[in-house]
Formats: sequence, structure tokens, C-alpha cells
Amino acid sequence: MRDDPVVNGQGHAVRFAVVGTPGDRRVTMFRDAVVAAGLAEPYVIPWRDVLSGREIGAPEGSLLRLDSPGEDAETDALLRGPGDPARVGGGASWYAAFQGGLERVAAVPGVRLLGDVQEIAVMFDKRRCHAVLSAAGVPVPPAFEISSYAELRAEMALRGWARVFVKPAHGSSASGVIALHAHGDRVQAVTSAAWGAGRGLVNSLRVRTYTSHQEVARVVDLLAGDGLHVERWFPKASAGGRVFDLRVVTVAGAPTHAVVRTSRTPMTNLHLGGRRGDLEMVRSRAALWERVLEVCSRAAACFPGSLATGVDVMVGADWRSVVVAEVNAFGDLLPGLGDILGNGRDTYAEQVHAVLARMSTGAR
Repeated sequence: MRDDPVVNGQGHAVRFAVVGTPGDRRVTMFRDAVVAAGLAEPYVIPWRDVLSGREIGAPEGSLLRLDSPGEDAETDALLRGPGDPARVGGGASWYAAFQGGLERVAAVPGVRLLGDVQEIAVMFDKRRCHAVLSAAGVPVPPAFEISSYAELRAEMALRGWARVFVKPAHGSSASGVIALHAHGDRVQAVTSAAWGAGRGLVNSLRVRTYTSHQEVARVVDLLAGDGLHVERWFPKASAGGRVFDLRVVTVAGAPTHAVVRTSRTPMTNLHLGGRRGDLEMVRSRAALWERVLEVCSRAAACFPGSLATGVDVMVGADWRSVVVAEVNAFGDLLPGLGDILGNGRDTYAEQVHAVLARMSTGAR
């Protein structure tokens, strides 16, 4: 850290704070970016303290960043209640507790939030997020909501849809997501959810396929209690026998970083066996790349109070159409990846840079 402190427009030393899980790599990487900018280490407010009702606060005048609760078992128990952290479900309880935590953070005195808590809440509800994007004219797959497997099949038949993605309203990391293909009496459900030995439905690192109506109904009906968002299947582009999509990070409303995620299954998440693909295969198609950036910028514009977003973008099998699958409030964890701006900053350094640049111009 340099000797001369970075100061804001009023001549006060700039101090960051972060709500996160101590020791989590998100907090660590943000800390490294802050220190590299010549600032004091961020003050950390643990999510455990926020959710348990303990007194929370940060140094006066801090710029307060909200980050993901991460995979801390104690924090998960405070959000969903006691149980196996690997279990699928409990999204409604998680969301209610998370919203309460956001409200507590918003009430911390003497700080300036770097993320709008209401926007974060919208991004963590796939139904609300989809509605916001659609109303703004951002291309998204057609969608509906259901409360049971019987209702799902009836609605698919009514709309003439044979293939859909079934998503828990408040899930993340593909937890409970089902790629469903139903034709006549035949059904195929691809998901990472598995029945654990005496543990109910749990997240697995292996994608599996169910072909029994009874089994699929059992999974869907278990998840339906927390709310389900169903999107029409969007045929994705493929390369080398692997379908792909992109995670594009925006900072201050502009795309700054991107990764291509490829897979032989409908789920491209890297922790489920997806691989990082060649970004140049998209960037080399100038019209397509421009469309991707334009759509991501429009998606980010729906959340103007959020310093950063992670936009999941699908490129169509025609290599021309582009739709947004999701917008993630904490989608900026892309370690080891280069930026698309060519300035050498990672996602966290880019955010610190954007905040300091905004302060130097007097903008809020």
C-alpha cells in the first residue's frame, strides 16, 4: 500500500468495506484489488453477523460493497435453516432471509452502498428479473410460472413446447435446474439434482438424466414449493460438438470481461463439467460480438444502481440471434481470465477503478 492515501472529492481518505464471508476467495480477490489501488484493506462485515442479528457497521464514509454469502455452512443455515448445505430446495426461505439481510445492510449508517439492494433482490428472483428484462425490450426466452409437474406438462402442451428449462425461482449455480424434453409419453430430464442416501434431493457435480415420469414429477413437485420459472428451450450454437454460452461481466454499465462456457450437456456451468471455450470464435464474428455487447449493455441498464452484473448470454444455433438467460448480482467471479478491454484489470480491479474514476469526477 502506498504512503499517500487516495482521497475523495472532500479530501477524505477513501475506505472500502465489503459484506461477505471472511476468507472466501471473492472477499480475498476484492481485497487484493483494493490494496493494489493503494488503499487500506477493506473492512469486512460477515454475512453471519448480518443474518444472525448481531450489530453491524463500517467505518464512517466507507464505500460498502455487497458480495455473495458464498458456500459457508453456517451462513447457509441462517438463510435456509438447518440441514445439509448440499441439499436442493429451500429457495423461498433463503430468499426471505436474504432480503432481510439486504435491508439490514441498507440501514448501516454513514456508508455509501455500491449496489442497490432492491436491484439485487430482483436479480435473485428469476421471475422478476425476466419480467424487468422483457419490459425493457431485452431479448429473453418466452417464459411462464408453474406450481406442479402436472401444471408444467399442461402448460407445455397448451403452448406447443416440447423442450423447456425449469429453474428454481431463487436458485444459483444450476442448483435444481432441469432441462426437460417431453414428447408424447416419453420424457427426459437432465439435471445435476440427485437423490442422496437418506438426504433427499442434493446437488451433484455430475449431470444425470431421468426418463421416468414418476421420477421427474417427484423432482419437479419437490422444487415447486419454492417457485419455479420455466423458459422455452433456446437452441444454442455449438462448436466442436459442444454447445456454448457466455458469461459477460459489466462494470458501471459496460461489458468488461467475458468467458465462453462449453459443454456436451445442456448445463454449461464450469463446476458441472463445462469447459472454458475460445472467446475469439465469438469475437471474430464482428456483427455477432457487437450484438452480444449491445444486449449485455441493455441488460445492465435495467439495473443502474448496480456497480457490476454477470450477464448469461446465449447465442442461437443460427450464430446470429442472442438472448439473455439470466442477470447475476454476484456474477463477477472470473478468476484467471483476461479482460475484453485490454487494460489488464480483473473484474475486481475494474470495479475499484470505476468507483475511483467516478469519485474523481464528482459523480455518484
